[in-house]
Amino acid sequence: MFSDEDTARTYLEARLWPNGAVCPTCANSDRITPRQKGFYRCNACQLDFTIRTGTIFERSHIPLHKWLYSMYLLVTARKGISSMQLAKEIGITQKSAWFMLGRLREACAGELDKLQGTVEADESFFGGKEANKHESKKLRSGRGSVGKTAVVGLRERGGRTIAYPVPNTDKENLEGAVLENVEVGTQLMTDESTSYAGIGGLFFDHDTVNHSAGEYSRGDVNTNSIESVWAVMKRGMYGVYHHASAKHLHRYVDEFTFRLNDGDVKRHTLYRLESFVEAVDGKRLTYARLIQ
Repeated sequence: MFSDEDTARTYLEARLWPNGAVCPTCANSDRITPRQKGFYRCNACQLDFTIRTGTIFERSHIPLHKWLYSMYLLVTARKGISSMQLAKEIGITQKSAWFMLGRLREACAGELDKLQGTVEADESFFGGKEANKHESKKLRSGRGSVGKTAVVGLRERGGRTIAYPVPNTDKENLEGAVLENVEVGTQLMTDESTSYAGIGGLFFDHDTVNHSAGEYSRGDVNTNSIESVWAVMKRGMYGVYHHASAKHLHRYVDEFTFRLNDGDVKRHTLYRLESFVEAVDGKRLTYARLIQ
């Protein structure tokens, strides 16, 4: 479908500008003059722009059809695609592929409406195991979650997922995540963590399962959906990406949640690609900001 730069550009313009070119600076669509090779001139603010301007594609030398193919690969690979593999697939350097994937993950971030229905909440930890670290890198503060980054996740049964890193898993962070992202009155299911204690009552219909006692399901009460999210995310992090620093972890989490939401395998591949394309506008990410 997208064999060269021109076909890719035409497709992107149709998706991002369904009613014609729009100036990314002043949002004017009436006083636009087409120029050569995909350039447009806004006669209102005198800006020359293309479909790349103001998106993750801005100032990239990589052809647009390679960007689209990369988006297809990322949205259809259940556990992600490494920068090494992407570089080989589209014929660029690994460094360029790494930057490209950083931009694509930036597009995956977005605000969702509050979750409703039956919502499961849980937290997980990402990072290298203490026992596997080099002697100079070991914290020597214990095992388990030591040296790892906490991620809180909320899963709407049969629906959407919200997840993001948090400083720690205390009551303030976990309860705050639920109150911020879950509609009041929702049926909430969690494990026995004391961080969720007292969140029911006036706010939610709260049920728990006691994992420490070997209880993982009691009728309809379980956290299996959000646990399956962690299973896929960890297989991708450990098997494909191998490592993500705390600085970049939020973008990796955004990538996985995007695939679970707009990139759901139940949707036709082209619909998933369209959702990805529509998410790139206003998400420009420079290399300086990516590595800061």
